Amino acid sequence: MLLPLMLVLASFLIFLVPLLSGTDPSEVILRARIGERELTQETVEQFRHELGLDRPLTLQYVSWLGRLLRGDLGVSYVSRVPVGGILWRGFKITAVLASLSVSLAFAIAIPLGVLAAVNSGRWLDNLISGATQTGVAVPEYWLAPVLVLVFALYLGWLPSAGWRGPLHVILPTLTLALRPIAYFTRLTRTAIIEVLHKDYIRAARARGLTEFQTFWRHALRNSLIPVVTYAAIWLTSLLGGAVIVEVIFAVPGIGRVLYQAVQTTDLPLLQAGLMVLVGLTVVIYTLTDLVYIALNPAISLEKPH
Repeated sequence: MLLPLMLVLASFLIFLVPLLSGTDPSEVILRARIGERELTQETVEQFRHELGLDRPLTLQYVSWLGRLLRGDLGVSYVSRVPVGGILWRGFKITAVLASLSVSLAFAIAIPLGVLAAVNSGRWLDNLISGATQTGVAVPEYWLAPVLVLVFALYLGWLPSAGWRGPLHVILPTLTLALRPIAYFTRLTRTAIIEVLHKDYIRAARARGLTEFQTFWRHALRNSLIPVVTYAAIWLTSLLGGAVIVEVIFAVPGIGRVLYQAVQTTDLPLLQAGLMVLVGLTVVIYTLTDLVYIALNPAISLEKPH
């Protein structure tokens, strides 16, 4: 019961906030269409009526929510094409970019975290910890231009922008993967060190299991639970928050789509896009709960008796 209420509340806020921004979308859109020609108040009011923006907010919201529940995301004020198609094209690209970034982060971070944990306090642990500390401190808006300067302009190995082939994927993926690599590595290291001191690890050793068997059967699986939690949070943020990277590399993903919707005050595109991201967030967190159970069957989603 709580989840539907949260979704309704989120939909109301998503619908309301852009309308209360103080910008008249009808005037902005008309100005973009007619350029420097004179814009009269009568023309603006007529266009507001055509868009339905002269109706009370409650009626606008009920009408918008009803269309949303029927799967009708509306028509873009700017391009005059269905919003669903625009969002789908952007989402497919951002989903590829986000999945590659998180997968790369897992592939690098988990082995590094394991190495740091099993060598806790030694030089290798200190080296990995220092590198991850640097990775956490490097923001995407700084890293992206540096990668472009080095690999695209100076070395000429990779394209600097666009989304036309496999080579165009590399730089934005690396940019988005660096910080999760640092975070996942630190989180894996901390979780493994903590789990290795648990009673069930000592019990496994007492049963005669080797260190290798104890680590891979018990320690690593339970250590991955907080990493999966953070990965889910990071994945949802990537789906909607990769705006800077997508703008710098001219990647036509959903982040860039929403950025352009804000610039042009394209309310149907902005509202539908934000609502889709909220729905995806719910789906991702639900799947995360299922992964918890796969990693540790002792975790149950059933209500306690």
